[in-house]
Amino acid sequence: MVNNTTVSQISSIMATYSRFPVTPVKGKGSYIWDDQGNQFLDFTSGIATCNLGHVPDVVKEKLAEQLENLWHCTNLYHIPNQEKLAGLLAANSCGDKVFFCNSGAEANEAAIKLARRYANKVKGSESSEVVTFSQSFHGRTLATLTATAQEKIQKGFAPLMPGFSYLPYNDFEALEVLKTKNPAAVLLELVQGEGGVIPADKEWAGKLAQVCKENGILLMVDEIQTGMGRTGTLFAYQQFGIEPDVISLAKGLGSGFPIGAIIAKEEAAKGFEPGSHGSTFGGNPLATAAGMATVTHLVESDVLKNANEMAVYLDEQFESLKDKFTVIKEYRGKGLLKGLVVETNASDIVQKAIAHNLLILTAGPNVVRILPPLTVTKDEIDEFVIKLEKALQGIEKGA
Repeated sequence: MVNNTTVSQISSIMATYSRFPVTPVKGKGSYIWDDQGNQFLDFTSGIATCNLGHVPDVVKEKLAEQLENLWHCTNLYHIPNQEKLAGLLAANSCGDKVFFCNSGAEANEAAIKLARRYANKVKGSESSEVVTFSQSFHGRTLATLTATAQEKIQKGFAPLMPGFSYLPYNDFEALEVLKTKNPAAVLLELVQGEGGVIPADKEWAGKLAQVCKENGILLMVDEIQTGMGRTGTLFAYQQFGIEPDVISLAKGLGSGFPIGAIIAKEEAAKGFEPGSHGSTFGGNPLATAAGMATVTHLVESDVLKNANEMAVYLDEQFESLKDKFTVIKEYRGKGLLKGLVVETNASDIVQKAIAHNLLILTAGPNVVRILPPLTVTKDEIDEFVIKLEKALQGIEKGA
C-alpha cells in the first residue's frame, strides 16, 4: 500500500539540478507567479528561451490552432509547418537547408555529425576533428560535453568522445595553430553564455572565419543562446561580418516550446542524405507551429528595435550601478545577454535577488547573468534596478 504522505515528501526527480526555492505555476510577459501567489520579475527568460516573454499571445494562438488539427506525425511524411519554418530561417540567414530536432544539445550533435560526414563523404578527408574554445558550452550529451571546453562539465564522464580539441578563445596566436591542425570543423559561440558572458572579439572572429575558408574548415556557430534576437539581431553572427557554414539553434526558437535546428549552407548540407540522421519528434507540427509564430514575429514586428533600445537603457543603468556598488567590477555582453562581473560569489547575489522577487542567473562563479525578454519595457528595467540594488545592498552590508 502506498503511503501518500511519504510520497509527497520525497521527490522522485533525479538530483541533476541545484534548484532555487521558487515553484513557478504561471507566467506572462516579464513576470512569473509561484504556487504561493508571489509575483517575480523574471530576468532569466528561461535561460534565453522565452525571448518574447512568457506565454506570448502570437505563439499561444498558433499553438492552439495546431492543437485542434495534428500534434505529431513521422518525418517520413511531408510536414507543411516544417517546410514553412525552414524556408523562413533560410530566407533570414546565410543558410540554405535546415534540419529540425528538439534541443540545443541535439542541434550541436547534428552539427558535429554533419561536419564529420561532410569531411568523410563529400571531401574524402580523413579528418574528423572538431575544434572548440576554452570556456565554451555546447551541451551535456557525451559528444557535446566533450565539445564543451570546461573541466567541471566533463568531470566524471570519462572516457570522453574522441575527435575534439580546444584552443584559447579570442587568441590570435591560436589561429596559427588551427592552420596546422586542419580539422573538419570549428564550433564556437560568438558570446559565451555559460562561460561568463564573454563576447568574441570582432577582428578575431573575422580572422577565424578567414582561416576556415582558406583551409576548407567548416565554420559552425552555436547560436543556441545568442540566436532569435537575443543579441540585437536575429542571429549574433550578423554583427561580426562573417557567414558560418552551419548555425545551431534552440532555446528562443520556440518561445519555450521544445525545438532545435541547424541551418547549413548548400555545400555543407551535402553531408547528410536519407538515413544519415533523423529525429522522431524533431520538427513535428506543434513544435514548428511555435517556431513559425516566434520567428515571424521577430522578423515582422518591432521587437528587435525594442530589444536594442532597451539594451542601451540597461547599459546606462549598469554604469550607474557600477559607480554605486564596489562589488561590481564590470559589465559585458551583447544586446539583452548581459553579464555583471562581481567580486563575490554570484550565486549569493542570485539568492538575495530572489528574496526581493527578482529572478536572475549565474554564468560561472563570479558573473551574474541577466536575460530579460526582448519585449521588456523601461518601467520593468527600472523595477529590476530597484530590486537588484536591494540585493546588492544586502551583499555589501554582509561583506
